[in-house]
Amino acid sequence: MTRAEVIDLGRMDYESAWKLQDEYAAEIAAETRPPALLLVEHPHVFTFGRRGQIENLLWSEAELAERGVSVFWVDRGGDVTYHGPGQLVGYPLLPLSPIPSQDEGTGEKGKGHIPQADYVGYVRKLEQMLIAALARLGLVTGQVSGLTGVWVQADVWSRCPRCRPQDRRKPAKIAAIGVKVDARGVSRHGFALNVAPDMSYFDGIIACGLADHPVAALADLLDPAPGMARVKEAVVEAFGLTFST
Repeated sequence: MTRAEVIDLGRMDYESAWKLQDEYAAEIAAETRPPALLLVEHPHVFTFGRRGQIENLLWSEAELAERGVSVFWVDRGGDVTYHGPGQLVGYPLLPLSPIPSQDEGTGEKGKGHIPQADYVGYVRKLEQMLIAALARLGLVTGQVSGLTGVWVQADVWSRCPRCRPQDRRKPAKIAAIGVKVDARGVSRHGFALNVAPDMSYFDGIIACGLADHPVAALADLLDPAPGMARVKEAVVEAFGLTFST
């Protein structure tokens, strides 16, 4: 894969960034633009993926308006998540290698079906990339079997002053992942890493539809917490190493 171009969008509203992904992905598929990693912070927004359930939105329309939160239903995987200032959102726009499909009944590869990208393998690589980036910042994180995202284990999370007693035996999610891979194999959407956002906004949703799992941020766990510029640097370095082959 050609090395991805890193584009820092700064602060951009969610809808504009969503449209920009589609524009760039079309150019990448046409090979008129190299693969890209878009980095951005959004104003306060809740987004629902294809598995989104409206009951996971806990705030009323009046509360959403008072807190300045927009709501979007989008074409990524997963349920509801929050984006806002102090959270690093990354949108990798990558032409993913296809995997051969098999004909139903025959088991023969490559006959009658369009090859599809390795969707699950791509998500796992995003998790591994973020785990490597966080390790560069001094935080040990990992994956949880059967769950998407990047997690802080309970023994680490329980040291956070914000950790409730009932959460002390549970891992906490520090980065959410939700992606789309289009018919031409180009990825969209991506990851959201909590650096130092206002975590009270997570009270407005059941994040990712997981009522029993807390949500963490780097600012909860590292003192001093790294600035956004340092976090971006670590993510870009880890991304380059993970997706360079």
